Amino acid sequence: MPRKFAALLILILSFLRSMAQSQAAQPCTPTVVGTLETFQLTSTVFENTRTIRVLLPAGYAEAVNRERRYPVLYMFDGQNLFDACLAYDHVHEWQVDETVTRLAGEGRIEPLIVVGIDNARDKRASEYLPWLDDIQNPGGEAPGGARLPEFLIKDVMPAIESRYRIAKGRENTGIGGSSYGGIGALYVGVEAPTVFGKVLSESPVFWVGNGQIVRETSFLAMAPSRVFMAYGGKEWALPGANEAEVKMIQEVEANLKKALVSPSEVKFVFDPAAHHNEEAWSRRLPEALMFLFPAQK
Repeated sequence: MPRKFAALLILILSFLRSMAQSQAAQPCTPTVVGTLETFQLTSTVFENTRTIRVLLPAGYAEAVNRERRYPVLYMFDGQNLFDACLAYDHVHEWQVDETVTRLAGEGRIEPLIVVGIDNARDKRASEYLPWLDDIQNPGGEAPGGARLPEFLIKDVMPAIESRYRIAKGRENTGIGGSSYGGIGALYVGVEAPTVFGKVLSESPVFWVGNGQIVRETSFLAMAPSRVFMAYGGKEWALPGANEAEVKMIQEVEANLKKALVSPSEVKFVFDPAAHHNEEAWSRRLPEALMFLFPAQK
């Protein structure tokens, strides 16, 4: 290799390395709007520790509201809800804080508390899935998501209720998530409908367990009172996957509406141009919140 060329190559590599180090050193500016508090929660169910992120409504600490209690929406994947700096790509997050603050300020939803429950990273699939994903993880270990309702009721809810002014009752309690968290949220609502009356299920992966959620909801005595489900037309590149998912969602929708004692009011939104990502979920969030937590008239 000619010496001049080698020297030029070294110079270019040094420049690129310097640029990369400079970019990496630049701190990310948090995008949180409003009051967001955090604490560490050690789970007796899953035997691990994670961060809990709590978005408080405007005026929560004011003296005039000191006796007021607020409905609560528990949400999975807490890292991706409020702050772009914590999101997977450091760009896209659900914008839950901006959306809740704006809609409550406009009087379009009830002021509410949103509890973001961080996922356990490498244990995320195991905690969220009640059944095995034979498409993305064929032959894998049986997941532990059947204990997800217990985790919420035994670990998360008591910690929140001891710290914040929560309005209790299924009519004031919601659970939400996306992808694996979307089916996890619906599973929780179906398994514990007397506790969670409202469910937000974005882009749920209903193929897990070979569509077991369809069978699980085929005969319900009681269902959550309100369920919002949404799905995009460009979520998966696997041939036929999107059509199959939509069909299963529609079957689950019909099942929820037929619950004997307490059927669900269901809203299903199909977004044909949407992909499987936070940008799509944040765009549909206002409609979901206005359906689940409409302002009291």
